[in-house]
Amino acid sequence: MQAGDKENIDIWNECVALSMQDFEHVYKLLDVHYDLQCGESFYHDCLPSVVERVLKSGIAEISEGAVVVFFRDNPELADKPLIIRKRDGGFNYATTDVATIDYRVNDLKANAIWYVVGAPQTLHFKQIFEIVRREGCKADLRHIIFGSILGEDRKLMKTRSGENVPLRDLLEEACKRARKIIEEKNPQLSEDEKTDIAKKIGIGAVKYADLSQYRMTDYIFSWEKMLALHGNTAPYLQNAYVRIRSIFRNAGEAAVATPLWGVEGGTGHRPVATLLVLKEPAEINLAKRLCQFAEIVPQVLNGFRLNILSNYLFELANSFHTFYEACPVLKSDEPVRSSRLSLCDLTGRVLQRGLDLLGIKVPERM
Repeated sequence: MQAGDKENIDIWNECVALSMQDFEHVYKLLDVHYDLQCGESFYHDCLPSVVERVLKSGIAEISEGAVVVFFRDNPELADKPLIIRKRDGGFNYATTDVATIDYRVNDLKANAIWYVVGAPQTLHFKQIFEIVRREGCKADLRHIIFGSILGEDRKLMKTRSGENVPLRDLLEEACKRARKIIEEKNPQLSEDEKTDIAKKIGIGAVKYADLSQYRMTDYIFSWEKMLALHGNTAPYLQNAYVRIRSIFRNAGEAAVATPLWGVEGGTGHRPVATLLVLKEPAEINLAKRLCQFAEIVPQVLNGFRLNILSNYLFELANSFHTFYEACPVLKSDEPVRSSRLSLCDLTGRVLQRGLDLLGIKVPERM
Protein backbone atom coordinates (compact mmCIF):
# COMPACT_ATOMS: atom_id res chain seq x y z
CA MET A 1 0.00 0.00 0.00
CA GLN A 2 2.77 2.45 0.83
CA ALA A 3 4.13 1.73 -2.66
CA GLY A 4 0.81 2.87 -4.13
CA ASP A 5 -0.55 -0.50 -5.33
CA LYS A 6 -4.07 0.30 -6.61
CA GLU A 7 -5.64 -3.09 -5.92
CA ASN A 8 -4.51 -3.13 -2.31
CA ILE A 9 -5.52 0.50 -1.81
CA ASP A 10 -9.02 -0.20 -3.18
CA ILE A 11 -9.43 -3.13 -0.78
CA TRP A 12 -8.16 -0.97 2.07
CA ASN A 13 -10.61 1.83 1.20
CA GLU A 14 -13.47 -0.68 1.32
CA CYS A 15 -12.34 -1.91 4.73
CA VAL A 16 -12.09 1.68 6.00
CA ALA A 17 -15.61 2.50 4.78
CA LEU A 18 -17.07 -0.57 6.50
CA SER A 19 -15.14 0.15 9.69
CA MET A 20 -16.26 3.78 9.74
CA GLN A 21 -19.92 2.71 9.46
CA ASP A 22 -19.55 0.65 12.60
CA PHE A 23 -17.51 3.32 14.37
CA GLU A 24 -20.15 5.95 13.62
CA HIS A 25 -22.85 3.69 15.06
CA VAL A 26 -20.83 3.27 18.27
CA TYR A 27 -20.07 7.01 18.43
CA LYS A 28 -23.79 7.73 18.13
CA LEU A 29 -24.61 5.31 20.94
CA LEU A 30 -21.94 6.90 23.13
CA ASP A 31 -22.96 10.44 22.12
CA VAL A 32 -19.37 11.12 21.05
CA HIS A 33 -18.73 13.83 18.48
CA TYR A 34 -15.50 14.67 16.68
CA ASP A 35 -14.56 18.13 15.44
CA LEU A 36 -11.88 16.64 13.18
CA GLN A 37 -10.95 13.10 12.14
CA CYS A 38 -7.67 12.39 10.37
CA GLY A 39 -7.00 8.75 9.59
CA GLU A 40 -3.56 7.22 9.22
CA SER A 41 -3.58 7.80 5.44
CA PHE A 42 -3.92 11.55 6.04
CA TYR A 43 -0.25 11.61 7.09
CA HIS A 44 1.09 9.35 4.34
CA ASP A 45 2.67 12.13 2.27
CA CYS A 46 4.39 13.54 5.36
CA LEU A 47 6.27 10.36 6.27
CA PRO A 48 9.31 10.72 3.94
CA SER A 49 9.97 14.25 5.23
CA VAL A 50 9.79 13.01 8.84
CA VAL A 51 12.51 10.46 8.14
CA GLU A 52 14.61 12.95 6.18
CA ARG A 53 14.34 15.49 8.98
CA VAL A 54 15.40 13.21 11.83
CA LEU A 55 18.29 11.87 9.75
CA LYS A 56 19.47 15.37 8.91
CA SER A 57 19.26 16.50 12.54
CA GLY A 58 21.21 13.47 13.74
CA ILE A 59 18.33 12.20 15.87
CA ALA A 60 18.19 9.07 13.70
CA GLU A 61 20.83 7.08 11.87
CA ILE A 62 21.09 4.27 9.35
CA SER A 63 21.54 0.88 11.00
CA GLU A 64 21.59 -2.33 8.95
CA GLY A 65 19.60 -0.64 6.20
CA ALA A 66 16.87 0.73 8.47
CA VAL A 67 16.45 4.23 9.88
CA VAL A 68 16.71 3.93 13.64
CA VAL A 69 16.59 6.29 16.60
CA PHE A 70 18.91 5.32 19.45
CA PHE A 71 18.39 6.80 22.90
CA ARG A 72 21.91 6.31 24.20
CA ASP A 73 21.76 9.28 26.59
CA ASN A 74 18.44 8.20 28.13
CA PRO A 75 19.04 5.47 30.76
CA GLU A 76 15.44 4.29 30.56
CA LEU A 77 15.52 3.86 26.78
CA ALA A 78 19.24 3.27 26.16
CA ASP A 79 18.75 -0.37 25.16
CA LYS A 80 15.44 0.22 23.34
CA PRO A 81 16.05 1.71 19.86
CA LEU A 82 13.09 2.59 17.64
CA ILE A 83 12.84 1.90 13.90
CA ILE A 84 11.08 4.66 11.98
CA ARG A 85 11.76 3.31 8.48
CA LYS A 86 12.26 -0.36 7.77
CA ARG A 87 15.11 -1.66 5.67
CA ASP A 88 12.67 -2.31 2.79
CA GLY A 89 11.75 1.38 2.81
CA GLY A 90 8.40 0.91 4.52
CA PHE A 91 7.15 3.19 7.26
CA ASN A 92 5.50 2.12 10.51
CA TYR A 93 3.35 3.41 13.37
CA ALA A 94 6.28 5.28 14.88
CA THR A 95 6.76 7.33 11.71
CA THR A 96 3.05 8.12 11.55
CA ASP A 97 2.89 9.09 15.23
CA VAL A 98 5.75 11.58 14.81
CA ALA A 99 3.99 13.05 11.75
CA THR A 100 0.76 13.23 13.74
CA ILE A 101 2.37 15.28 16.51
CA ASP A 102 3.96 17.55 13.89
CA TYR A 103 0.55 18.26 12.36
CA ARG A 104 -1.21 18.79 15.67
CA VAL A 105 1.43 21.17 16.99
CA ASN A 106 2.28 23.10 13.82
CA ASP A 107 -1.08 23.17 12.01
CA LEU A 108 -3.66 22.79 14.77
CA LYS A 109 -1.51 24.78 17.25
CA ALA A 110 -2.05 22.20 19.98
CA ASN A 111 -0.27 22.95 23.25
CA ALA A 112 -1.40 19.71 24.92
CA ILE A 113 -1.76 16.26 23.35
CA TRP A 114 -3.02 13.46 25.57
CA TYR A 115 -3.18 9.85 24.41
CA VAL A 116 -5.66 7.63 26.24
CA VAL A 117 -4.23 4.22 25.37
CA GLY A 118 -3.69 0.95 27.22
CA ALA A 119 -0.57 0.22 29.27
CA PRO A 120 1.07 -2.10 26.66
CA GLN A 121 1.86 1.01 24.56
CA THR A 122 3.84 2.72 27.33
CA LEU A 123 7.28 2.12 25.79
CA HIS A 124 6.12 3.22 22.35
CA PHE A 125 4.88 6.59 23.59
CA LYS A 126 7.98 7.19 25.70
CA GLN A 127 10.07 6.72 22.55
CA ILE A 128 7.84 8.91 20.36
CA PHE A 129 7.71 11.70 22.94
CA GLU A 130 11.49 11.58 23.32
CA ILE A 131 11.97 11.97 19.55
CA VAL A 132 9.73 15.03 19.17
CA ARG A 133 11.15 16.63 22.31
CA ARG A 134 14.62 16.28 20.82
CA GLU A 135 13.23 18.16 17.84
CA GLY A 136 12.15 20.97 20.14
CA CYS A 137 8.48 20.14 20.72
CA LYS A 138 7.24 22.01 23.81
CA ALA A 139 3.67 20.67 23.88
CA ASP A 140 2.37 18.88 26.96
CA LEU A 141 2.55 15.26 25.75
CA ARG A 142 1.04 12.60 27.98
CA HIS A 143 0.16 8.94 27.78
CA ILE A 144 -2.90 8.39 29.95
CA ILE A 145 -2.84 4.69 30.80
CA PHE A 146 -5.89 2.60 31.61
CA GLY A 147 -6.34 -0.94 32.85
CA SER A 148 -8.13 -3.95 31.38
CA ILE A 149 -11.73 -5.10 31.63
CA LEU A 150 -12.00 -8.58 33.13
CA GLY A 151 -14.78 -11.11 33.02
CA GLU A 152 -16.21 -12.55 36.22
CA ASP A 153 -13.58 -15.31 35.91
CA ARG A 154 -10.98 -12.52 36.41
CA LYS A 155 -9.56 -13.10 32.93
CA LEU A 156 -9.64 -10.66 30.01
CA MET A 157 -13.25 -10.27 28.95
CA LYS A 158 -14.07 -12.56 26.01
CA THR A 159 -17.09 -14.05 24.26
CA ARG A 160 -17.89 -17.73 24.81
CA SER A 161 -15.98 -18.50 21.63
CA GLY A 162 -12.91 -16.80 23.07
CA GLU A 163 -13.08 -13.63 20.97
CA ASN A 164 -12.92 -10.02 22.14
CA VAL A 165 -16.32 -8.52 22.95
CA PRO A 166 -17.23 -5.81 20.39
CA LEU A 167 -18.14 -2.53 22.09
CA ARG A 168 -21.18 -2.21 19.84
CA ASP A 169 -22.56 -5.54 21.08
CA LEU A 170 -21.86 -4.62 24.68
CA LEU A 171 -23.67 -1.27 24.42
CA GLU A 172 -26.68 -2.76 22.66
CA GLU A 173 -26.90 -5.53 25.26
CA ALA A 174 -26.79 -2.91 28.03
CA CYS A 175 -29.76 -1.11 26.46
CA LYS A 176 -31.71 -4.37 26.14
CA ARG A 177 -31.12 -5.25 29.78
CA ALA A 178 -32.05 -1.74 30.91
CA ARG A 179 -35.23 -1.94 28.82
CA LYS A 180 -36.18 -5.19 30.56
CA ILE A 181 -35.79 -3.55 33.98
CA ILE A 182 -37.93 -0.59 32.89
CA GLU A 183 -40.65 -2.93 31.58
CA GLU A 184 -40.81 -4.53 35.03
CA LYS A 185 -40.59 -1.33 37.10
CA ASN A 186 -42.64 1.11 35.01
CA PRO A 187 -44.71 -0.72 32.36
CA GLN A 188 -47.14 2.18 31.86
CA LEU A 189 -44.52 4.32 30.10
CA SER A 190 -44.90 4.81 26.35
CA GLU A 191 -42.71 2.81 23.96
CA ASP A 192 -40.74 5.91 23.00
CA GLU A 193 -40.13 6.74 26.66
CA LYS A 194 -38.99 3.20 27.40
CA THR A 195 -36.55 3.26 24.47
CA ASP A 196 -35.13 6.66 25.43
CA ILE A 197 -34.80 5.82 29.12
CA ALA A 198 -33.29 2.39 28.38
CA LYS A 199 -30.61 4.03 26.25
CA LYS A 200 -29.75 6.60 28.93
CA ILE A 201 -29.60 3.96 31.65
CA GLY A 202 -27.84 1.26 29.61
CA ILE A 203 -25.18 3.46 28.02
CA GLY A 204 -24.77 5.41 31.24
CA ALA A 205 -24.24 2.19 33.18
CA VAL A 206 -21.44 1.05 30.86
CA LYS A 207 -19.70 4.43 30.94
CA TYR A 208 -19.98 4.77 34.69
CA ALA A 209 -18.73 1.23 35.34
CA ASP A 210 -15.55 2.16 33.51
CA LEU A 211 -15.08 5.74 34.68
CA SER A 212 -15.82 5.03 38.34
CA GLN A 213 -12.71 2.84 38.57
CA TYR A 214 -9.19 4.12 39.10
CA ARG A 215 -8.11 4.17 35.47
CA MET A 216 -4.86 2.21 35.91
CA THR A 217 -6.42 -0.80 37.63
CA ASP A 218 -8.19 -3.74 36.03
CA TYR A 219 -11.83 -4.21 36.96
CA ILE A 220 -14.39 -7.01 36.77
CA PHE A 221 -17.32 -6.47 34.40
CA SER A 222 -20.66 -7.50 35.91
CA TRP A 223 -24.06 -6.81 34.33
CA GLU A 224 -25.86 -7.23 37.66
CA LYS A 225 -23.68 -4.75 39.52
CA MET A 226 -23.55 -2.31 36.61
CA LEU A 227 -27.34 -2.02 36.25
CA ALA A 228 -28.19 -2.22 39.95
CA LEU A 229 -30.39 0.53 41.36
CA HIS A 230 -28.34 0.47 44.58
CA GLY A 231 -24.62 0.93 45.08
CA ASN A 232 -22.04 2.92 43.16
CA THR A 233 -23.73 2.71 39.76
CA ALA A 234 -25.08 5.12 37.16
CA PRO A 235 -28.69 3.91 37.65
CA TYR A 236 -28.42 4.72 41.37
CA LEU A 237 -27.32 8.28 40.61
CA GLN A 238 -29.88 8.65 37.84
CA ASN A 239 -32.56 7.42 40.23
CA ALA A 240 -31.63 10.16 42.71
CA TYR A 241 -32.10 12.73 39.95
CA VAL A 242 -35.43 11.17 38.91
CA ARG A 243 -36.63 11.30 42.51
CA ILE A 244 -35.81 15.01 42.63
CA ARG A 245 -37.70 15.67 39.40
CA SER A 246 -40.67 13.80 40.87
CA ILE A 247 -40.59 16.05 43.94
CA PHE A 248 -40.86 19.13 41.75
CA ARG A 249 -43.64 17.66 39.63
CA ASN A 250 -45.60 17.00 42.81
CA ALA A 251 -44.74 20.44 44.18
CA GLY A 252 -46.55 22.15 41.32
CA GLU A 253 -45.70 24.82 38.79
CA ALA A 254 -44.76 27.50 41.31
CA ALA A 255 -41.98 25.42 42.84
CA VAL A 256 -40.66 24.37 39.44
CA ALA A 257 -40.59 27.97 38.24
CA THR A 258 -38.82 29.36 41.32
CA PRO A 259 -35.03 29.08 40.98
CA LEU A 260 -32.58 28.90 43.83
CA TRP A 261 -30.75 31.80 42.20
CA GLY A 262 -32.21 34.00 39.50
CA VAL A 263 -33.79 37.34 38.74
CA GLU A 264 -37.27 38.17 39.93
CA GLY A 265 -39.76 39.10 37.23
CA GLY A 266 -37.06 39.35 34.58
CA THR A 267 -36.28 42.94 35.60
CA GLY A 268 -32.57 42.27 35.73
CA HIS A 269 -32.18 44.15 39.01
CA ARG A 270 -33.31 42.16 42.00
CA PRO A 271 -31.74 38.73 42.60
CA VAL A 272 -33.89 36.02 44.12
CA ALA A 273 -32.32 33.81 46.78
CA THR A 274 -33.97 31.30 49.05
CA LEU A 275 -32.79 31.50 52.64
CA LEU A 276 -31.65 28.02 53.60
CA VAL A 277 -32.94 26.76 56.94
CA LEU A 278 -30.66 23.93 58.01
CA LYS A 279 -31.50 22.21 61.29
CA GLU A 280 -31.59 18.47 60.71
CA PRO A 281 -28.25 16.59 60.47
CA ALA A 282 -29.23 15.08 57.10
CA GLU A 283 -29.89 18.44 55.45
CA ILE A 284 -26.76 19.97 56.95
CA ASN A 285 -24.72 17.06 55.61
CA LEU A 286 -26.31 17.41 52.15
CA ALA A 287 -25.57 21.15 52.06
CA LYS A 288 -21.94 20.52 53.01
CA ARG A 289 -21.65 17.84 50.34
CA LEU A 290 -22.98 20.24 47.71
CA CYS A 291 -20.36 22.81 48.66
CA GLN A 292 -17.61 20.32 47.77
CA PHE A 293 -18.50 20.15 44.07
CA ALA A 294 -16.45 23.19 43.05
CA GLU A 295 -13.42 21.71 44.81
CA ILE A 296 -13.82 18.21 43.37
CA VAL A 297 -13.99 19.03 39.66
CA PRO A 298 -10.47 20.55 39.35
CA GLN A 299 -9.03 17.52 41.18
CA VAL A 300 -10.09 15.25 38.32
CA LEU A 301 -7.31 16.58 36.09
CA ASN A 302 -4.75 15.83 38.80
CA GLY A 303 -3.77 12.40 37.59
CA PHE A 304 -6.73 12.23 35.18
CA ARG A 305 -8.86 10.43 37.75
CA LEU A 306 -12.50 10.57 36.77
CA ASN A 307 -13.24 8.18 39.61
CA ILE A 308 -12.79 11.14 41.99
CA LEU A 309 -15.83 12.79 40.41
CA SER A 310 -17.87 9.59 40.26
CA ASN A 311 -17.13 8.83 43.91
CA TYR A 312 -18.23 12.35 44.85
CA LEU A 313 -21.50 11.96 42.91
CA PHE A 314 -22.12 8.63 44.63
CA GLU A 315 -21.59 10.23 48.04
CA LEU A 316 -23.87 13.10 47.03
CA ALA A 317 -26.60 10.65 45.98
CA ASN A 318 -26.19 8.83 49.30
CA SER A 319 -26.50 12.11 51.19
CA PHE A 320 -29.59 13.03 49.20
CA HIS A 321 -31.31 9.68 49.80
CA THR A 322 -30.60 10.01 53.55
CA PHE A 323 -31.99 13.55 53.45
CA TYR A 324 -35.05 12.37 51.50
CA GLU A 325 -35.87 9.71 54.10
CA ALA A 326 -35.22 11.93 57.13
CA CYS A 327 -36.50 15.33 56.02
CA PRO A 328 -40.02 15.73 54.57
CA VAL A 329 -39.96 18.27 51.75
CA LEU A 330 -43.45 18.98 50.47
CA LYS A 331 -45.20 18.39 53.81
CA SER A 332 -43.00 20.86 55.69
CA ASP A 333 -44.13 24.37 56.59
CA GLU A 334 -42.45 27.50 55.29
CA PRO A 335 -39.66 28.53 55.30
CA VAL A 336 -38.40 24.94 55.73
CA ARG A 337 -40.33 23.74 52.67
CA SER A 338 -38.69 26.27 50.34
CA SER A 339 -35.30 25.63 51.90
CA ARG A 340 -35.56 21.89 51.28
CA LEU A 341 -36.86 22.43 47.76
CA SER A 342 -33.78 24.56 47.16
CA LEU A 343 -31.54 21.76 48.42
CA CYS A 344 -33.33 19.35 46.08
CA ASP A 345 -32.98 21.77 43.17
CA LEU A 346 -29.26 22.25 43.70
CA THR A 347 -28.67 18.53 44.23
CA GLY A 348 -30.45 17.75 40.98
CA ARG A 349 -28.40 20.30 39.07
CA VAL A 350 -25.11 19.09 40.53
CA LEU A 351 -25.98 15.46 39.75
CA GLN A 352 -26.96 16.39 36.21
CA ARG A 353 -23.85 18.50 35.68
CA GLY A 354 -21.53 15.94 37.22
CA LEU A 355 -22.94 13.09 35.15
CA ASP A 356 -22.78 15.30 32.06
CA LEU A 357 -19.05 15.76 32.69
CA LEU A 358 -18.82 11.95 32.60
CA GLY A 359 -20.81 11.86 29.36
CA ILE A 360 -23.88 10.36 31.05
CA LYS A 361 -27.43 11.62 30.48
CA VAL A 362 -30.20 11.66 33.06
CA PRO A 363 -33.82 10.64 32.42
CA GLU A 364 -36.82 12.47 33.86
CA ARG A 365 -38.46 9.17 34.79
CA MET A 366 -37.30 5.60 35.36
